[in-house]
Amino acid sequence: MKSVSNTGFAFFGASLIAISYGLARFAFGLFVPPIRAELGLTPELIGIIGALPLISFLLASLVAPFAADRLGARNTAVLSGGFGAIGLALISQASGPLSLGVGVFACGICTGLMMPALTAAMQVLVDRSMHGRVSSVMNAGTSIGVAVAVPAVLFMAGIWRYAYMSFAIMAVIGVLAAWYVIPSVSRVTPSNAAPPPPISALQWWRLFRLSLFAFVMGFISSAYWIFAPDLVVTLGDLSSSETGWLWLAVGVAGLGGAVVADLADRNNPPITQALMLMTLAASLALLAASPDQLVLAAFSGLVFGLAYMSLTGLYLMTGIRLLPGRLSMGPVLPFMAISLGQATGSPIVGVLVNNFGYSDAFAIFSGIGILVALLSPLYPRNIDQGSEEDVEIKVEEETGLQAAYDYQLQDKKGKPFTYDTEERASGQSVPELSVDDAKDKSPHS
Repeated sequence: MKSVSNTGFAFFGASLIAISYGLARFAFGLFVPPIRAELGLTPELIGIIGALPLISFLLASLVAPFAADRLGARNTAVLSGGFGAIGLALISQASGPLSLGVGVFACGICTGLMMPALTAAMQVLVDRSMHGRVSSVMNAGTSIGVAVAVPAVLFMAGIWRYAYMSFAIMAVIGVLAAWYVIPSVSRVTPSNAAPPPPISALQWWRLFRLSLFAFVMGFISSAYWIFAPDLVVTLGDLSSSETGWLWLAVGVAGLGGAVVADLADRNNPPITQALMLMTLAASLALLAASPDQLVLAAFSGLVFGLAYMSLTGLYLMTGIRLLPGRLSMGPVLPFMAISLGQATGSPIVGVLVNNFGYSDAFAIFSGIGILVALLSPLYPRNIDQGSEEDVEIKVEEETGLQAAYDYQLQDKKGKPFTYDTEERASGQSVPELSVDDAKDKSPHS
């Protein structure tokens, strides 16, 4: 294992997220036109295949926290990268829907395992006061990976098998790097930090509302992620290589998503949820209305990327805030809901496209997004465990992603855990575990 700085780990984590999320999961839609043409797949079949990595992501997410604890961060990250490399290689050699489906299913497992592994490693390698910033940089890796796929489709759309083989090679490099950089520990928690309180009925109700909004967002976004490039090729007569500009726009705009999510937590999450969900719906309508206009199609990608990454960041932050002290659960539930929505929406879009055409299918999904956005006042905005009517306004220092991470470890008074506080209370020195100490204390070392 190699010791790295906070900044170094942030960019290293972003690189692994770029491979596991950007290339292994979201790049598939970009290559749908040439894959569908070569393998002779119908929109319905593409919709079903597009749902497979989302289903495997859900299954992997269920076991990922236990894998990170039992196997350790390093082994879980290596296992994730291994599934990604195998899945991408299988896609590159796909001869029909079955082999293609197995490949994308393996890629979904890769995606589900990677973030818990990196989160476990972050507990050891990164100063606790930097967890929010490092997490934001790592989350941006999805947008980076989506943008990285663009040169491949611009120059290799006609030879998509070579593009996927190059992705597989990148995944292998990621596996080797993960083995070298990530420690073998599972999560490190100070023994004198207060255990998380039991989950109340109010928290469950808020989590349920959050998961419903996340499900709908995933449902609507599935149309764009899987079928947007095929729409502009089919309706707009654009070439497969030109669809790369859509994904470049999605990736570039998505980098601003973390900023929007952080600002939302400092101001009004329900309003941000409403605006971003309407923006997401508008991107679908814009693309369906102008599939032959490359500039407008790319602009729809900008709109979609900003809205999608902003909403995922907002859901992540809300999940963390709703369940202080439960990092293995708080941010996982909304992401599982998003994937469940995408897995549900993908085959439905395929059926609608096959029966009514792309324009009507995208218009229907856009309308659903606008209707649900009107329900955004129900979005859970508070982290307290009292009544929502008696909530005091949080000061600026208690908002944002770093504040959400600060509350993941608390002292006995419910305040963010610090070693200085414990030292003053006990009169004893409580040194923070170093990486080497943590590694030695782990049963997985």
